[in-house]
Amino acid sequence: MTKLLATLIAGLFSAAVFAQAPAAAPAAAAAPAAAPAAKVEAKAEAKKEEKAVKAKAEKKVAKAKKAAPKAEVKKEEKKEEKKS
Repeated sequence: MTKLLATLIAGLFSAAVFAQAPAAAPAAAAAPAAAPAAKVEAKAEAKKEEKAVKAKAEKKVAKAKKAAPKAEVKKEEKKEEKKS
């Protein structure tokens, strides 16, 4: 969780720096051809990261679902102990 939080904060800082940067001068004609390739790579990377985050979240949910019945049993046992 701390790594995720650190990544999000770093992303906010980089976005803020990017937003404050002055507009660069237009590049040569070769640059527009390279831009779509970089864009495709960035999208692929983002999809991979998104899948990894979703898989991790699903694992945590499954783990929590497994732990939930155990917690309920423990609560019931405590209630029974208090009644005795």
